[in-house]
Amino acid sequence: MNRPHILVIDDTPENLRLVSALLQDHYTVRVATSGQQGLALAEKHPPDLILLDIMMPDMDGYSVCTQLKSQLTTRDIPVIFLTARSEVEDETRGFALGAVDYITKPISPPILEARVATHLALKRARDFLVDQNVYLESEVQQRMREVQQIQDVTIMAMASLAETRDNETGSHILRTQRYVKALAKALQALPEFAAELDDSVIELLYKSAPLHDIGKVGIPDHILLKPGKLSDEEFEIMKTHTTLGRDAILRAEDRLDGSADFLRFAREIAYGHQEKWDGSGYPQGLIGEAIPLSARLMAVADVYDALISKRVYKPAFSHDEAVAIMRKGRGSHFDPLICDVFLEMADEFARIADEFRDEH
Repeated sequence: MNRPHILVIDDTPENLRLVSALLQDHYTVRVATSGQQGLALAEKHPPDLILLDIMMPDMDGYSVCTQLKSQLTTRDIPVIFLTARSEVEDETRGFALGAVDYITKPISPPILEARVATHLALKRARDFLVDQNVYLESEVQQRMREVQQIQDVTIMAMASLAETRDNETGSHILRTQRYVKALAKALQALPEFAAELDDSVIELLYKSAPLHDIGKVGIPDHILLKPGKLSDEEFEIMKTHTTLGRDAILRAEDRLDGSADFLRFAREIAYGHQEKWDGSGYPQGLIGEAIPLSARLMAVADVYDALISKRVYKPAFSHDEAVAIMRKGRGSHFDPLICDVFLEMADEFARIADEFRDEH
């Protein structure tokens, strides 16, 4: 086991020899004959404990202690004042500066040895707790990363499952995910949305967006993959993908025993992204702000991407054509404030669409 290192700072050679003789059998002792020399040694080779005289020329012990406590590398080293000054005011000042103890001269060897041993033991205990806290914090961070990875994989696996059912959507989930994040970041600057859209919420929205069409897994192939326009009856069945998606996510939450708050936005988006601002959407016919914000964001992202994408029932519109259609939907299909922000940043949507365009 390594011997503890003690630094003794005193301008009197006799005191240095005496203290060294008392401690050297159990500790590695370094000495400094001035405050400046002591500071330099403490900075270069931080000891486990410092014994510090007060009355020294040029730089007294109080000034040395003040500097020690102001430096990151030395501030946690315990300092014991070892001095002939025995007034209460001197002791009070020493403790106020951060010293752990105050021993008056002439030195009593048993008291010095006992105080040094006690404060070294306290330092070892404190260092152990600090190391444990660092270790535990590291472990917590690692577990949080693992949980986040599980969340991400779970969402993407569920989203990919839905994607395999509809081979026309291509990179739709990648684009809409990024539209939602970009739109939410822009809305974050507005007072109407700032309270709801902090950075952690935006990250959850980004992760949840790919699950907006998870309910399509439950739509029969002859409807989901029909190469043409749906009949009224077929469309009513197609509309149930919102409820099917919500129910699937609810079942997942129940199995996780309520520990998956990250799925709340996914549930809102899956169930509400087909709602319209004027109440003409489905499945509930919600009006205005009764529609969850997450679903209102997804509505803009989803419709824009559907407009610029080729489908069996329609050609792909150009970006400008899509923006014109979106503008017409302001206040009817879309939250007017969200639509206004979309219109201001439509070029960013176009950039995302180009970066994640479908490969043909």
